[in-house]
Amino acid sequence: MTHRIDVQHHILPPDYVRLAGDDRIGPLMVSGRTPAWSPEISLEAMDRHGIATAVVSISAPGLWFGDDSQARELARACNEYSAALAARFPGRFGFFASLPLPDVDGSLAEIAHALDVLGADGICLMTNYGGRYLGDAAFAPVLDELERRGTIAFCHPCVGPAPLVPPGIPAATLEFPFDTTRAIASLLFSGGFARHRNVKWIFSHAGGAVPFLAQRISRLERRPDLAAGVPDGVMAELRRLYFDVALSANPLAFGPMLQVIPPEQVLFASDYPFAPEETMAGTVRGLQGLGLSPEVLAGIERDNALRLMPGLRAATKGPDSAAKE
Repeated sequence: MTHRIDVQHHILPPDYVRLAGDDRIGPLMVSGRTPAWSPEISLEAMDRHGIATAVVSISAPGLWFGDDSQARELARACNEYSAALAARFPGRFGFFASLPLPDVDGSLAEIAHALDVLGADGICLMTNYGGRYLGDAAFAPVLDELERRGTIAFCHPCVGPAPLVPPGIPAATLEFPFDTTRAIASLLFSGGFARHRNVKWIFSHAGGAVPFLAQRISRLERRPDLAAGVPDGVMAELRRLYFDVALSANPLAFGPMLQVIPPEQVLFASDYPFAPEETMAGTVRGLQGLGLSPEVLAGIERDNALRLMPGLRAATKGPDSAAKE
């Protein structure tokens, strides 16, 4: 039954792998090496696990390696690769376009090209760029443009400016969820969420450590300088967010997440190929083992994503239509 929509499914275009290099990508992964990838590899895994459509994106370490011009060229190449992928395999791929941040001018140009010319389904942001988090005033023009357009901002973690995890532990295990938490806190208390409520914010991996820390974070409302950024309160801002279930389809992560956001804002995701196919299979099984109602499960696996990205509807098949084939 092929009906699921995977909102965190990564690609590794040849130009990207060449410029980023295994020395940047590999250490972030649990495996310690850059995963093998091609469109055909993704499609085979998707078919084995009932994924109709994958909305693809570039993962950490992102696109900027110290040179604005190179980052602009790489963003354009990756986004055009993604658009060509969607055209080559109709119905199987959507994409979140990458930006050459921290280059703001280049990013504004790329937003226009990606959304107006290439037809991207949204924009992919890293949680920080050179140690500056998404609530940083320097990035306000980019967030303002996303707000004006009412687009999706899919936020993927990367390594923070000074990782504090013990040596030898891959960044994906601890640093990534911590950096998602830092980015959300940055957007909360800078007023980024409050000023950009027309943006549809998606955060990876069940929101990092935010569900566990939500009440603790809310205590900061006692400080007038921080409370100014969350005029409706921390919990009200958090309840507007979307979280995906990559690496999180288990009771320890899922239960706390549903204390923060409603199930209608939970999205299926695999994190493939950075998380291996066995993890994709585990996410499918994990969701089915959580005791969710059929309606809630169908929402997480497909319908919630279609409400966010109705353009995918014509390209995807629901459980009923798939069962008839």
